[in-house]
This record gives sequence, C-alpha cells and structure tokens, in this order.
Amino acid sequence: MSLAAPVTVELQLTSGLRLAGWCTGTGLPAQPLLCLHGWLDNANSFLPLANALPDLSLLALDLAGHGHSSHRSADAHYYLFDYVADIATLCRQQGWQQLIVIGHSMGGMIATVLAASFPELVSKLVLVDSLGLITTTPAETATQLRKAVISRLQSHQKQKPQYATLAEAATARQQQSDFDLATAMLLTERGCEPTAAGFSWRADVKLREVSAFRLSEAQARAVIRNLQCPVLALMSAQIPVEIRQAIQHFKADYPRLELVQCPGGHHLHMTDAVFCANQIRRFVSAEPV
Repeated sequence: MSLAAPVTVELQLTSGLRLAGWCTGTGLPAQPLLCLHGWLDNANSFLPLANALPDLSLLALDLAGHGHSSHRSADAHYYLFDYVADIATLCRQQGWQQLIVIGHSMGGMIATVLAASFPELVSKLVLVDSLGLITTTPAETATQLRKAVISRLQSHQKQKPQYATLAEAATARQQQSDFDLATAMLLTERGCEPTAAGFSWRADVKLREVSAFRLSEAQARAVIRNLQCPVLALMSAQIPVEIRQAIQHFKADYPRLELVQCPGGHHLHMTDAVFCANQIRRFVSAEPV
C-alpha cells in the first residue's frame, strides 16, 4: 500500500489541550481540508484518502483522547459537543473560515454540529458513513443518566489490553472491524504506544463511557435543518438494515444533501479510498448551487 508521506502537526488550544495530527504537502496549509476521524480511530484513517487525493491539502487530526492528542483531565469526559468546541476553538485560533470538512462516523457528527452551529466556519461538508445524530427520547433520560454514571464508575477499574507486538494489536483491531490486516495496521501504528509488556492503545479508557447527555430527535433534526452548506454523504452499501432505517428520517432534514452509496463497509474511506476520493474531488471542485 503506497501512502503519502505526511508532515507531523501539533496544535495547542487555549484550553490547554494539544491536538496532534498530520497534513499533506510541505506544512500546515492556510486553508486545509479538515479531516475528523471516528470513535476509537485516529488521523491515520485518512491516509489512504490522502494518497488518493494528492492534489488537495488535507489536515487530519487526532481528536482529544485519541492517537497522539492530549487526554482530557481526570474530572472531564468526552461529550460530542466538547469536540465541537475543540474544533471551533482551533478554527478561531488559526483564523480559518469557510473550510471544507470531512468527517467519518463520529467525526461526521462533530462536523455536522460544527457546521450547523458555526456556518461561517464550514463551506462544504463531506460525511463518510455518517448521517444524522445519535439521539435519546425524553422518556429515556433517567435511564441514560444511570447508564452513564455506572459506566464512569466502572471505567476506573478497567485495564487496557496488552499486546506482545504491534502485529498482535493490529490483528485484534482487525477482528473487530470490516477491513484487512494492512488497513488495521495503519490505525494501530498511530493508535498504540510501547509498554513494559509490549504495546497498548493510546486511547483514553474514558472514551468507552456511556454519554450522559444526548439530544432528542427533535433537537437533532433542528440542528441538521440549520445547515447552510452543501453536504455530500458517502454511505456504505453494507450498512445494517436497522441503522439504515434509523437514519432514513434524517435525510429530509438536510437542506442541501447529495447522497452517494459506496462499495465497502463502515471504513469505506480506507477500503475504497479511490472511489471516495473521486466523489470528494468532484464535490469540492463543483461551484456552489
């Protein structure tokens, strides 16, 4: 697998968080195509896409708690809206406006809320197997809060798995995913760190905690309706029926949505990077309607 050689990037936020990542080209571009990865992934999930888009300047970040970026403080947690605040803060610090943002899975949800809340920051939005937002009914609020508190109590007792080699860690990652071992290794190389026993994941154990707060469906739909930019959604043809049904009702809420069904599974931007790159290049170069 021939991949682009990215330039390492570290960006310090005023909050104290450090966001690590990489960019294509010779350095941090003035107006990057910003890439936000999914839950428990890292910036390397965009390496195949970067290799297929040598003509575009990509900036792929490790979200807080992932990869080489800072973990949040011991008393903090990982709400979707805190990620939105991280990216909005970064854009303000760098003077970025009207960015094109690509988001995969959870990264797509972050990008959606960012674009809806700060329309001046996003000119076009590409969602990779990500449509709509995860919601909770008002009747489930107390149950959701209970699950969240219990998961917090349990997370303090959890130990990260240890692997003798990176290959062993990559195999474990591949067995939980829809891609081959070489693709799993891309995520593993950035997502693991050496330990006395071999290797373990860098990701904060608190990332697995249940969220205490989710929007209701009505709130989520109101957020999506506030999107002003055009949206390209690249959706897996292999998406489970129950998920397809769950997101179906969100489609009508996007004011300017183009939906493209793609080959490949949930990580289609890794496994079918050329197909995705061709769609993204066409979308990025098109004049706004």
